[in-house]
Amino acid sequence: MKGVVIAGAGSGVGKTSIATGIMSSLSRRMEVQPFKVGPDFIDPMYHTVATGRRSRNLDTFMVPESRIRGVVGNASKGADICIVEGVRGLYEGLSGASDQCSTAEMAKILRFPVVLVMDARSLTRSAAAMINGLVTFDPGVDVRGVILNNVSGKQHEDKLREAIGRYCDMDIVGVVRRHEGCELKNRHLGLKTVDGSSADDVKGLEALADDLDMDVFMGICESCDAEFPEEAPFVEHDCRAKAAVPMDDAYCFYYSENLECLEAAGMEVETFSPLSGDPLPDADMYYLGGGYPELYAGRISENRDFLEGLKAASDEGRPVLGECGGLMTMCESIVQKDGSRHKMAGIFDAEAVMCGRHGPKYVIADSTSDNPLFKGMIRGHEFHYSELSMKSEHRYGFRMERGIGIKDGMDGLCAGNSIGCYVHQNALSA
Repeated sequence: MKGVVIAGAGSGVGKTSIATGIMSSLSRRMEVQPFKVGPDFIDPMYHTVATGRRSRNLDTFMVPESRIRGVVGNASKGADICIVEGVRGLYEGLSGASDQCSTAEMAKILRFPVVLVMDARSLTRSAAAMINGLVTFDPGVDVRGVILNNVSGKQHEDKLREAIGRYCDMDIVGVVRRHEGCELKNRHLGLKTVDGSSADDVKGLEALADDLDMDVFMGICESCDAEFPEEAPFVEHDCRAKAAVPMDDAYCFYYSENLECLEAAGMEVETFSPLSGDPLPDADMYYLGGGYPELYAGRISENRDFLEGLKAASDEGRPVLGECGGLMTMCESIVQKDGSRHKMAGIFDAEAVMCGRHGPKYVIADSTSDNPLFKGMIRGHEFHYSELSMKSEHRYGFRMERGIGIKDGMDGLCAGNSIGCYVHQNALSA
């Protein structure tokens, strides 16, 4: 498989915009399979819209290396090229003393060459010094080219080319000028979410690819020919059950592997939109992912069929699993920062109160004897701007070995066969 890792020289260098623009441009003439290093839900949405193929997260904290290669091979069937967007800077990872969970580690696992994206604003010779430092820091990382972003004009470009040509053995894949209107849109707590109906949010980024030498870029991609196992990395069953999953702007944070795990288990997965007024489908279980329910709390509160149906399903013993925003929906209410309350499902006798930031943080959690759905250790991540205000005592389904959770090192409120937690777990971690 031909492939490349697009890595940042640091955070905020324009890596996501440029990677998405390249994916969108190349997808006009070939099948591009996108990936994202690390626990990110929004960047893969842009990749998916740009390519028409579902982007996957690659994270060695949650998924063992052997399974990572299986995820890549299985997802890449029928693709011409893999493009992997890195996380933060090239070498940033779990600690300052190893490359675990870094873009560099993933590039070595996949044996893909790396193209750096560097914010060259106000840089000339310093850009050459930074490139050489990144190249020589770990000889096992095959850094083959650089994209210079935020270049102010021809004079700036000429100085950069002169410095890099003199001091570096490095291809300049492209020089991206400061484009107006070619940046990704920000909103509440991060980048604006997108879906398949938001192609205009991605199409404009193709202008960034126009500034690149795509022949050089493709030459780097085609310089490798990595092999990956293609069989699906899931355990298959034939349970013949049905899972209902809300899917809209309020509930959009799902690891693809979690949904595919349900399907591999023999479940029919039906999606619906509470924001559009859809009623709760009849199903054997319900899986509520994260997202931004606090932004749409009024509209969610008005959909009583959805909320009352969840409460009734939980009371009947049907499993309801809520992650982060899903947990908030399972509470009595969501309390905004201005003190306003919006009634939710009431499965748990607690309120989700909007507050400051918690995370992002990797999580290791051990299931307690009260956990109705999971046994053993799970891994995932948490990142939330709410806390729970308890109105009574609750049972917890997870004991945190790493992470914050809900309270006192515990996560996962339990009621009957239902559980709501702040952790977003990855099914392939267990």
